Amino acid sequence: MKQIYIIILFMFFFIGCKSIKEPSNPNKNVAVKNELTTLELQTWYQKDYLLDGIPGISLDKWYALNKKKPKTKSIIVAVIDTQIDLKHEDLQGQFWINEKEIPNNGIDDDNNGYIDDINGWSFIGTRNDGYVVWSNFEYVRIVREWGSLFKEKTESQIDAQDLYKYKEYQRALKKLGENNIYYKNWFKSLNHNLAIYPLVKDMLKYFFPKEDYTYKQLDSMYKKYKINDKRYKQRRDDNDKDLGALIGYRIVSLEVNQKTLEDIQDKQTQLDSVINKSLNMEYNERFLIGDNPNILEKGYGNNNVSNNKAGHRSFQDHSTKMAGIIGANRENNIGIKGIIQDVKIMPLNISPSGDEHDKDIAMAIRYAVDNGAKIINMSFWKEFSLHKEWVFEAMKYAEERNVLLVHISGNDGFDIDKNPSYPNDNDFENFKEVCSNFINVGSISHKLDSTFVSDFSNYGKQNVDLFAPGDEIYSAGAANSYKSDSGTSLAAPMVSGTAALIWSYYPNLTVQEVKQIIMDSGTAYDLEVIVPGTKDKKVPFSELSKSGKVLNVYNAMQLTEKVSKKKR
Repeated sequence: MKQIYIIILFMFFFIGCKSIKEPSNPNKNVAVKNELTTLELQTWYQKDYLLDGIPGISLDKWYALNKKKPKTKSIIVAVIDTQIDLKHEDLQGQFWINEKEIPNNGIDDDNNGYIDDINGWSFIGTRNDGYVVWSNFEYVRIVREWGSLFKEKTESQIDAQDLYKYKEYQRALKKLGENNIYYKNWFKSLNHNLAIYPLVKDMLKYFFPKEDYTYKQLDSMYKKYKINDKRYKQRRDDNDKDLGALIGYRIVSLEVNQKTLEDIQDKQTQLDSVINKSLNMEYNERFLIGDNPNILEKGYGNNNVSNNKAGHRSFQDHSTKMAGIIGANRENNIGIKGIIQDVKIMPLNISPSGDEHDKDIAMAIRYAVDNGAKIINMSFWKEFSLHKEWVFEAMKYAEERNVLLVHISGNDGFDIDKNPSYPNDNDFENFKEVCSNFINVGSISHKLDSTFVSDFSNYGKQNVDLFAPGDEIYSAGAANSYKSDSGTSLAAPMVSGTAALIWSYYPNLTVQEVKQIIMDSGTAYDLEVIVPGTKDKKVPFSELSKSGKVLNVYNAMQLTEKVSKKKR
């Protein structure tokens, strides 16, 4: 294997990283692995297409061949996300510590506007040291805030300078109406399920006293006993229910993740909160924080970035997964291996159930920049933006200070050139790029076939820069756990970790150079893929992003060396 690596390294030096091309038919010259073992699934995204037959980011390949030492071990990556598990075994020693702040003395020792911010800040922290669990969707805020300007008006009555807002208001109004119907119908269905659940279990206990039935048994029973079982007739008369319908209900329950009564009750509670909080025009989650959501300010929220109060839904999972991909300890021989060892994760909380506030996004970006972050990972998205100008200003603030912003394309399965996803470096109102330090990332799977692009991933030839693995990604989880998850959220930290790796070896590069290196050095796959959100529409993979490529760490580090030499 070592000889193979040496040969390939020799080839790269003579061919040049930017000229590398994959075979026109990726299945022709390489033994592609579409079916992976459980162990292979846990590390697939770190593999190399040419060496392993798996379309990963070639991280293992780079570490196997790299002999250099990083020039800096102080790269800070801010993770703007949910709360995080500060006690996770695989992240110990990997968190940013504000050395200028004295812990828990109630004083802003470093005068940065935040009291006792030892590891970061929670911008959704409440006055009682908790955190906001539920918030409005952004389209609800838009309807509420802009209703006085546009309610019951036609487009002909709107001034030209307000036309974009008017159209966004109409789009938000439509979304609110559709989702009100959708969630209320879902809630009604769940209530029915809860009401009928005991009856279903009671009926099936007659046939399965130990309740050890399987999906296959129920399916067979459904066909056999639907109407005609004589043993059942008396019980049917007593309950005035059709056994076939009851069995059919339980079949559906078993089909959807082996539902239990507790699962249904938990989902009922969540849907109740969606309807009465996230979709409620009268609900004001900022009352719990005590700030003014209409002005930008420092200091609101609290310093509890690892909050997990009893009785609250735990939100530590998401951010912990992002941190694990970026910087889980590579040297402790436990858990997983992050992309970069010498990194410090700065957790910044802004994400509740619902949509993030533009104020919190903007202030978190500014906090990260002011406190030394080099890369900001943003694994969240929303379809609307009430105060996009605040976020644009913060993004440009980061650009001026040479900070890279890495964002996900989103999980709606649509073209964000046509249907926007926020934050974005494209001002859809004026159709112009806002900044040059922003990377938007879509998700791919490990299967090199028509399903290569994850079916949930947003895409866009102009507004998605490249793709990275985001399907079945194994990472650290809350409560000291490890688990797999899928989403463009998992793709973004791949890019963030790669950028941190680049800067740790070549600290003098500009943010624009790092962005271009990541995009230019990706792997190109010449194959037709199903367009997310469609059943069978196919296009060349290269048409779904600006670069047409997939993140490749090995190629990026090779190209970085070339770019760095030219600057000397």
